[in-house]
Amino acid sequence: MLQALARRAVLISIFVFALLLSWSNVAVGQQAQHTLTGEFRYHRNFHSNFLPANRDVIVYLPPGYETDQQKRYPVLYMQDGQNIFDGATSFIQGNEWRVDETAQALIQSGAIEPIIIVGVYNTSDRIDEYTPARDPKYKQGGKADLYGRLLVEELKPLIDTTYRTLRDARHTGLGGSSLGGLVSLYLGLKYPQTFSRLAVVSPSVWFADRTIVRDVLTLKMKPSVRLWVDIGMNEGQDELDSIQTADDARLLRDALIARGWKSGSDLSYTEIEGAQHNEPAWAKRVEPILKYLFPKG
Repeated sequence: MLQALARRAVLISIFVFALLLSWSNVAVGQQAQHTLTGEFRYHRNFHSNFLPANRDVIVYLPPGYETDQQKRYPVLYMQDGQNIFDGATSFIQGNEWRVDETAQALIQSGAIEPIIIVGVYNTSDRIDEYTPARDPKYKQGGKADLYGRLLVEELKPLIDTTYRTLRDARHTGLGGSSLGGLVSLYLGLKYPQTFSRLAVVSPSVWFADRTIVRDVLTLKMKPSVRLWVDIGMNEGQDELDSIQTADDARLLRDALIARGWKSGSDLSYTEIEGAQHNEPAWAKRVEPILKYLFPKG
């Protein structure tokens, strides 16, 4: 167990180093090919009064947004926004979620409701911002409440006043992967009056000794939130780590069921054979996620 946690700590350090390296590569002028599909708007250097680091926000607008000036749309907010649409800005350049291509095709085929998708870029403070509790062993984490205030009190009002959104919780979702999945679940349960559809992809259940499992089990009442939760079966550094990662996800699933979520109703739990902990693996899950959270009709 301790060896598995230590490996995860190393992975976090590598992630931060690689992220900073990728930013420096962009800064010195290295060229990367953009892979955007559809209509986009940017809100650069979005400033928060709750957290020190500015961040970019990218907004995907569905087909028909500009032609039908009366229609309003559901909104999905996603963490790690630089990774979900554009290979030029992704953590590993060229590897992105292809959320725009997938959403575009599903909307045009009538498989899902037309939606607005808001990608919130992470910052160098990602670990702190995406975790609800401080991990005493690694001396990091615990600013998810402040990040939640950024989303709920600052960003969502901006999006709702700038775009034609359906503002109620029934039409608003939140999602992400890894630590982004962890914070999406935590904030979705904290703000069910704001978010009612959650995409919890490969969540880092292990962080801070599985605090998120205890958070679920100690809920005073079950909120009306529709949940997608998944995990790949090859997400660890080795076989033992992969088994532990899957076991952690099952602990979370069991906690949700114990608090009243029903598999096949308001909970979809999926284990994906062979799937690793990376953007190409998550890209393959975007279609079923969108179909589950934003079905047509």
